[in-house]
Amino acid sequence: MKYLLIAFDLLTTLPLPASKNWQAGDSGRSAVWYSLVGLCIGALVAGAFALLQIYFTHMISAALALAFWVLLTGGLHLDGLADCFDGMFHASDPEHRLQIMKDPHTGAFGVIGLILVLLIKFSALTSLSSTRAIGAILLSASFARWCVLLIWKQPPARPDGLGADFSSGLQIHAIVLGALIPLGLAVWLGGTGFVAIGLGLLVTFFILLVAKRNLGGITGDVLGMIVELVEVSVLLAFSFGG
Repeated sequence: MKYLLIAFDLLTTLPLPASKNWQAGDSGRSAVWYSLVGLCIGALVAGAFALLQIYFTHMISAALALAFWVLLTGGLHLDGLADCFDGMFHASDPEHRLQIMKDPHTGAFGVIGLILVLLIKFSALTSLSSTRAIGAILLSASFARWCVLLIWKQPPARPDGLGADFSSGLQIHAIVLGALIPLGLAVWLGGTGFVAIGLGLLVTFFILLVAKRNLGGITGDVLGMIVELVEVSVLLAFSFGG
């Protein structure tokens, strides 16, 4: 129960009892629950999307559901995405890039990244039928949070950052058990579900490759970037062909 509460505490803003007595590596030890937490997030967003369409147009419902999605996570992953856009691709050495990513101020590239990701998510949601959107949202939210587990054995860019703490507690059994939910969803959703998973894996490994080359390893911001871009990739996979 402790690690489940930690997972909800880290990944959502839901008013659940906070877990006490955190220890080093607990963020990684709680990772076995990440796909379940993602499924809960997806269920809440999909439910809100369906309910909103009773009262609003499809487009307005998509915008409000996306806003609710952001609120559920407290913008945590979007913040990491913006930091990565600002620093990861900056024309400098890894140390300077990491300093840029620690800066609390968001630069132009970060703002552009945020706008593009939110715009693509909104466009994808509006392109999906109500029933198709439910499956896409469930898989994207669950699978994206499982994908961060793939940093296992990746070097941390900072010895004292969230990425290092996450890596120190992450174990292989969490990766295997956590995969059951997104795989089950993919079976339920059929061929498009597996295409979405394949695309999400490609995006994840590309981000890990760039992070290792440009930053020297993984940071907490990189985890946020993985979540956001995998969610985008899954939604796009379902949007292809309507």
